[in-house]
Amino acid sequence: MKVIQKHWTEEMGWQTLSGNGVSDQVQLVLVFGDNTVLRQESRLQEVKQFFPKSRIVGCSTAGEIIGSRVFDNSLTATGVFFEDTRLQFAETVLDNMEGSFCAGEKLGEALDPEGLTHVFVLSEGLNVNGSALAKGLRSKLPANVAVTGGLAGDQDRFKRTMVFMDTVSKESIITAIGFYGDALRIGYGSRGGWDSFGQDRQVTRSEANVLYELDGQPALELYKKYLGEQAQGLPATGLLFPLSLSLNGGNNRLVRTILSVNEDNGSMTFAGDVPEGSYVRLMKANFERLVEGAAESAKQSRLIGSQNPDLAILVSCVGRKLVLKQRIDEEVECVQDALGSETALTGFYSYGEICPVGPDDRQAELHNQTMTITTFSER
Repeated sequence: MKVIQKHWTEEMGWQTLSGNGVSDQVQLVLVFGDNTVLRQESRLQEVKQFFPKSRIVGCSTAGEIIGSRVFDNSLTATGVFFEDTRLQFAETVLDNMEGSFCAGEKLGEALDPEGLTHVFVLSEGLNVNGSALAKGLRSKLPANVAVTGGLAGDQDRFKRTMVFMDTVSKESIITAIGFYGDALRIGYGSRGGWDSFGQDRQVTRSEANVLYELDGQPALELYKKYLGEQAQGLPATGLLFPLSLSLNGGNNRLVRTILSVNEDNGSMTFAGDVPEGSYVRLMKANFERLVEGAAESAKQSRLIGSQNPDLAILVSCVGRKLVLKQRIDEEVECVQDALGSETALTGFYSYGEICPVGPDDRQAELHNQTMTITTFSER
């Protein structure tokens, strides 16, 4: 495997960060950038000129990761040449949030199961139920195939997100990349680092990813009491106070972040399901634990995949970026330290992350507020 990375900014134009003369052999280019930059048609045309034989897959972001740095309003292009790995690409249009499970099924059905070893998915970030999408994918894929990826971002604006394959589309797109062959070694890890506080409250009324009541009380009203003055900035300020979700009384907890609120009926819509009967607890940021969580995610990915990966795709939540602020580079730097200086890093800040919960798990789930890492190397 060989990796070439390029980075575009308004001030500097295109810069080559790493390269080894295989641009015309690259099969996959991952492109992550700000919405405003991606809508400049000339930018993607330039990427096509750099990598003339490659498929281009990417999305809009709440911040771009390349190397050990985090940028805004830029464009990253990471070209990958696989020597002994076959790729298959699939995409589908998401008509509405209720169609998320069906969209996952369509993507899973479009990928040949024979020899499939991993799936990486990028989804529209605002009008999708990430939990249902992951379930739909799982229902059509072999049980031993893991899925990782994330939901596109739009800074903290929550206005419009974009996913594309080769060309920018006006429709809500979900893309999937299937990786095939025995030569590829893939690792993954997903960790948070948030602290829980307050008491557990039971979800007494919900529909999929829409939460109406906690302990029999209107969910939005109760949540606003916790936030105090911060409630005036919802839904954006909800990124600073996610919910920890416990399913079936298990020890593994998922994190859920608000996408929108409905003042009329007192409900909150999350990026993933909040099932009735589950228990939630409010969470708050701990600077040091957020950075430690990123390092733990990197270490887990090495244990599952390769000790010396060639490439790592980082999908971290926009909420972490808003909390860490000027310290945001620290969580990427600690990932680079954990994986090694030879590992090329790319990725983005997202509205949700998709990854199995634990190292022995293959069942992908939607996460929020985590650093999720997928590593790649060829034997």
